[in-house]
Amino acid sequence: MKPNSRLLFTLALFTLFFIFLPTLLHAQIDDELTDPDAPIDGGLALLIATGIGYGFKKMRDQRKSSRSKIEP
Repeated sequence: MKPNSRLLFTLALFTLFFIFLPTLLHAQIDDELTDPDAPIDGGLALLIATGIGYGFKKMRDQRKSSRSKIEP
């Protein structure tokens, strides 16, 4: 094979691989009896905990800044 044809063959092979890759990968099983929704409990709980922690930090910083303005 010539170098150009080998490059084209490799490029075509990778292109076909990446075109058909999404059909091979599935996030969930296609079963009508199971729940079709993706679980979000772990990530959602982490986001809520982070938001609460950030809110407490903002409240603490605001209280510190208001106390420093009052006290000379």
